[in-house]
Amino acid sequence: MNKSLTIRSQIVNYLKSMSLWLCCLPLDTFTISHIISGTLVVYLLDIFIQQFKLKVPNIGYLWFINMEKDYLPTLLRSNNTVFTFKELSLLWNETDVKLTKKRVYRYSKMGKLYPIRKGIYAKDKNYDKLELANKIFTPAYISLETVLSKEGIVFQHYDQIFVVSYLSREISCNGQTYVFRRMKDVVLTNSINIEKRNNYHIASKERAFLDTIYLNKNYHFDNLSSINWDICFEMLPIYDNKAMGKRLNSYRKST
Repeated sequence: MNKSLTIRSQIVNYLKSMSLWLCCLPLDTFTISHIISGTLVVYLLDIFIQQFKLKVPNIGYLWFINMEKDYLPTLLRSNNTVFTFKELSLLWNETDVKLTKKRVYRYSKMGKLYPIRKGIYAKDKNYDKLELANKIFTPAYISLETVLSKEGIVFQHYDQIFVVSYLSREISCNGQTYVFRRMKDVVLTNSINIEKRNNYHIASKERAFLDTIYLNKNYHFDNLSSINWDICFEMLPIYDNKAMGKRLNSYRKST
């Protein structure tokens, strides 16, 4: 019989016997999370290798340890509710894309990661939808009707979440619609009056107001009494649009 197969069989049988032994221990000795943890599996394998004096290639063994290390605590400690694949790699300090993919797949199968769409995951189904809106396309920030409605500048309620980004698109994820409106790069990358809040970026009411009149020649606003016009005129140059300046003056005179 192939020697490697014999060793593999011995390892499997030994781990099975160790698992039965663990099941007989009181729960206060080993918590369930430790029993199912990959770290414990590596620990048992290490005992087996030392006991039987097996010669295991260092590279392969280190790879196995790295694969089985429990990365969940790092994930759970994060304030984020939504993660892109790149963010998970950075969070785990992992440069090997294949290892990250395998880890993400494993945690998804275990129910520890919730796949939202390709390359984007959440801790569970109760993720922050505004946070997701910032991560479907980047750079991006919450603006337009989502902010205007919240601030009472428009009275209509919108179920959609409106986002400014580098392209125009409408996407649905788990029953929520996200509307993306394209903004030119010089405006999109300017952070003036954009606040970072709870892991997402959102425009101030003045920034959302200017975004709206830049993207729409004629737009009806229900209540402009709370707009700070000085802030609006200070931001106007970043849009570099003369016609928008005329519209801004017209809205100001109407109040």
